[in-house]
Amino acid sequence: QVQLGESGGGLVQAGGSLRLSCAASGRTISHYNMGWFRQAPGKEREFVAAVGWSGTNTYYADSVKGRFTISRYNAKNTMYLQMNSLKPEDTADYYCNADDRALSVVVAGKGDYWGQGTQVTVSS
Repeated sequence: QVQLGESGGGLVQAGGSLRLSCAASGRTISHYNMGWFRQAPGKEREFVAAVGWSGTNTYYADSVKGRFTISRYNAKNTMYLQMNSLKPEDTADYYCNADDRALSVVVAGKGDYWGQGTQVTVSS
């Protein structure tokens, strides 16, 4: 079993930055593909970004390309999401996801392991 825990959320003004972390425990995640999703109030959960187990392959939703950067540090069993130029529409609960199957499984939001989420609020 893999347990995931997100941190780093908070309140920030539009144009500001935040860095989210997703710390894994229970197993090493060095061979797990991982991703970030978000869910705004009244909306469905949506894909934000994903990173392959080695950190080489990354994918982003069009809405965050050029503003968000996903990365991971396997030695610390942690994944990150650097969010810059934040907009009010980025306001949501952010969740991390992990799976040891193909990266496409994570991108589709069907990974086996989810965190509890961290709230991000961007004020205008």
